[in-house]
Amino acid sequence: MTNDEIELNEATQSLLNAVNDLFPGNVSVQFIGQLQSGYVRHDQSQQVQSGKDLMVQIADLSAPNYTASHELLHLLMVLRGFPQVFFSLTTGNEQLDQQLMFMGTELYDIVCHFVVVDEQRKHGLINDEVEAMYLKGIKHTIKPEPEPLDDEMTLRLLTLLDAMVFYGDRFDEVKPELERDYPVALAAAEKLYQLISEKKIDSPFTLRRNVVKLFKAFDDQLTEWHLPALHNPEFTTITSVLSERQLRLKVRQVFELFHSDLHDQKTGRRAYVGFNKGDNQNSFVISAPKPGDDTPDYYKGIYELTVEELFKQLEMPYILR
Repeated sequence: MTNDEIELNEATQSLLNAVNDLFPGNVSVQFIGQLQSGYVRHDQSQQVQSGKDLMVQIADLSAPNYTASHELLHLLMVLRGFPQVFFSLTTGNEQLDQQLMFMGTELYDIVCHFVVVDEQRKHGLINDEVEAMYLKGIKHTIKPEPEPLDDEMTLRLLTLLDAMVFYGDRFDEVKPELERDYPVALAAAEKLYQLISEKKIDSPFTLRRNVVKLFKAFDDQLTEWHLPALHNPEFTTITSVLSERQLRLKVRQVFELFHSDLHDQKTGRRAYVGFNKGDNQNSFVISAPKPGDDTPDYYKGIYELTVEELFKQLEMPYILR
């Protein structure tokens, strides 16, 4: 099968139409290259922006409709007003920043996959063949656990948790095989899965709450394994989901500002992170003012603004509950 011969099936085409109804430019799906690896993974597609238009590029033709629909559904969630993750902070080490951004995005995506995979299954875009290719994809991503455990446990935990979301009620069919190769990581993934599947995602608010829960619990597990924590509650900003009432409240009633050891990516100056008082999650980042302006009055002024005024000043998007 060449990329010229691929046609989107009816279900994927209708998703593309739904995306185009909401997107300000034109969205198209492009099949690039001839690769057919025989497995599916989420890194087989990417979004490329060109002016107002967006191309969803599929680089592996093993399951083109599954891969294209997966990417389109992620896009549709953003267009329909679900929270997003942003990265405004830097550790000063570009390689470390890239790793943290990758992991933060992956954890966020895992929670989104409850919605994405559910829609794919409803539209018949996941079948036995795709499930078999997904299992192959796991084997291509993570090696069996060694004794003693190594620092790839972070990736194993991430991959197996995502697998539990993907297989859902059918997970028992692949569990014996995964348990044989990854017993420790799977046991930990099952605990995390229980935590993030307790409450069904039926709104932007419940999605955000589950992402925040996962950020914290994932770090707790890494700490238990004596591995470096990811610090997503501080490093990663998530869109706020606020009520009309919260927008009218003063900043000090909803958020707490803390000086961070990290710096603002844009200005290079030290950063202040606005943590939501309800869940201690990074909700916005403010660059410290220039020396001389960095006075207690400056921060008092921020605390006295309404939440709506501050978000307007920062040009920070938010979602209304």
